[in-house]
Amino acid sequence: MQIAVIGAGECSDGICEAAETIGYLIAANGATLICGGLGGVMEAACRGAKEAGGMTVGIIPGLDDGNRHLDVVIRTGLGHARNVLIVQSADAVIAVGGGYGTLSEIAVALKIGKPVLGHLTWDIEDVFKCITPEEAVLTAVRAARL
Repeated sequence: MQIAVIGAGECSDGICEAAETIGYLIAANGATLICGGLGGVMEAACRGAKEAGGMTVGIIPGLDDGNRHLDVVIRTGLGHARNVLIVQSADAVIAVGGGYGTLSEIAVALKIGKPVLGHLTWDIEDVFKCITPEEAVLTAVRAARL
């Protein structure tokens, strides 16, 4: 099971804490975390997943190494176009906070029929709004298993 966590490369302490909890819970549920591999939400989610002993995969926009909590780094050289690869690689997608990049990932995920769970993010039809990080992960795990 692979669950993507999407969100901004820079975020508030509250969003960062939520993303770290989400990453931890993804790993605790036996899933691999997929993300864009940079800072902010992505790094916080990876940090949480590593704390729980999980596997993290970063699909990064350039040719650098991404954040220090990645087990697998996929250097794409694709910039924002990598967003398609991130959501395509996931069984479910969790959006945490985020700006227009996150919005584009949500749109792609919905377009290709991936379940999208949102925590403190865009209020969009067909994105299941989750009040807590725990709700987001448990719902994503259930959706991914379908």
